[in-house]
Amino acid sequence: MSRRTASPPSSHRASKAKGRGGFKRRQTPKHRSSRALAHALLMDVLEKGRSLSASRDRHLDKNIEPRERALAQELAFGTLRHLSRLDAWLSQLVPQRPRKRDGDLRTLVLIGLYQLAFTRIPAHAAVASTVDLAQEIGKPWAAGFINAALRRFVREGESIRRRDLAPHIRLDHPPWLLERLREDWPLEWESIAHANLARAPMTLRINRRFDGRDRIIDDLEKAGIPARVTRRSAVGIVLESPHPVEDLPGFAQGRLSVQDEAAQLALGLLDIDHICAKSGERMQILDACAAPGGKAAHLLESDAQGTIDLLALDIGDMRIRELDATLTRLGLKARTRCADARRPDEWWDRKPFDRIIVDAPCSGSGVIRRHPDIKWLRRADDIEAMARLQNEILQALWPLLKPGGRLLYATCSVLSAENDAVIRRFIEHRDDAKVLPIEAPWGRATEKGRQILTGEDDMDGFFYSTLTKA
Repeated sequence: MSRRTASPPSSHRASKAKGRGGFKRRQTPKHRSSRALAHALLMDVLEKGRSLSASRDRHLDKNIEPRERALAQELAFGTLRHLSRLDAWLSQLVPQRPRKRDGDLRTLVLIGLYQLAFTRIPAHAAVASTVDLAQEIGKPWAAGFINAALRRFVREGESIRRRDLAPHIRLDHPPWLLERLREDWPLEWESIAHANLARAPMTLRINRRFDGRDRIIDDLEKAGIPARVTRRSAVGIVLESPHPVEDLPGFAQGRLSVQDEAAQLALGLLDIDHICAKSGERMQILDACAAPGGKAAHLLESDAQGTIDLLALDIGDMRIRELDATLTRLGLKARTRCADARRPDEWWDRKPFDRIIVDAPCSGSGVIRRHPDIKWLRRADDIEAMARLQNEILQALWPLLKPGGRLLYATCSVLSAENDAVIRRFIEHRDDAKVLPIEAPWGRATEKGRQILTGEDDMDGFFYSTLTKA
């Protein structure tokens, strides 16, 4: 999702008033409460179509007190997780609901309803703080409306919540997405939807160049951060509760990285030991959609002999900066380049690759629990557009693979149109492409690969397919 630039808010601009000596006096930026920050995040997503990640970068800077940041994120993420139900309750509370164009007022009430229904915040505090929020964002005239709506929910909330709701409202998904899940996973679609509403765990990957997993878990425990090993990844750690990365012992030194367990499984599918074991032979690897760098870093961390020559691509300067920052923090080296994977003539040096990783751009339907805004920003026709892009990347990169080489196709999607269907379409007219079976204790076999459904073994939804070239 693209990031947009915006003019700084007026409170951050230089004051017209002049102090002594004729110099303009700059106003001190006004402190915003955690609820006002949550309101700003939600307005960006619901009214301006920005991603929640981009909005968080704009509004939640490092100067915000950690507790306020945590509450702002809880309110914004939670409201987006349960948006359909909150909207349905709002309609029952206020038949003459806020007009569509008054997104501020709607968002204010949704924040209040979320606090009342899904948090432990006392009802009187939730109502009072939301009424105060109307004043804070410059809508004092809305205080009476908000107070009346929320107090009615306090009185009648139990009966309102017991009323029958359509499945897409009860499960807090747009109808088109729920229908897609039902088509692809007729037995599992409802469990996937429920998993999307859960909070994802904070999962870490250890850097085996430093310490073993047990030592790092001991260090976390000493810092008051309980953790356990992951079920499927040999280098994964799950924290009992999320913590800011700056609080994690060893993070700044490159001992740890944040990465979901499902993404950590990619390395085992590349079969790099087969070539690395050959004395004196360097392995040419392309990571074609590499930012922010998790899989590239994991690959390099495993290269104890220094036999991997990695080219990591991504499109967009900001994404390359993220990739470079990841490698720098971990003390790893790779060739990085800002380039379009679909146009190898612009960046390929004609040296074929032993391995190619295509962590393809996708709908993100497997990581909705981490990014609940995906449900409301994606549209049904985005899926077909993504599938076309995924096929274009595969078609462009396949000629770059050595005979006998391996291409790993991955998405964080649970939709067949982006997974099996893409691989089926790609190999349909290629005599030199063969799908290799993935035998693993995780996920489930599909026609052309292996699928992890959201929440299985507490992992994100991920699809993998491995192809070899004749």
